[in-house]
Amino acid sequence: MDSAMKNLASFGSSGRLSTEDNEGEDISKLAIASFQAREEQIEKKKMEVKVKVESQLTRAEEATKRLAQVWEELEAFSDPMRKEVALMRKKVDAVNREVKLLGQTCQKKEKEYKDILEAFQEKNNEKTQLTNALIELVKQSESLRMKKLEELSKIVGPTS
Repeated sequence: MDSAMKNLASFGSSGRLSTEDNEGEDISKLAIASFQAREEQIEKKKMEVKVKVESQLTRAEEATKRLAQVWEELEAFSDPMRKEVALMRKKVDAVNREVKLLGQTCQKKEKEYKDILEAFQEKNNEKTQLTNALIELVKQSESLRMKKLEELSKIVGPTS
């Protein structure tokens, strides 16, 4: 290529047209062919890059579509679950409030039961003490009556 340029330069300075004109024409053809070959290489490389870019864009579009489908499935999947979970939480909260109230009622009733049981046991003990005292009094009364009857019997007995 450099020799072709030198030939072109020598053509302009010498002024001869015949052999150098053919030579210049050959050089021009050679330069044009070289330029066209480079253009073809550039175009070929450009097409290769374009094909690669299109391929990557296609893959990216497919990946985007897959991700969009997955996203939609995820949204559809989580919506019913959220509703079910919220409904279940409301039910749990309602039952929890009922359990709390029942627990408080149970504690009050247990306290009342203990108080009443304690009062019952006290009264039962008092009844037992009173019954024991009554039995003792009845025994004493019987004993006294027996003595009185024996005394009366002694008084009545010797005269008859």
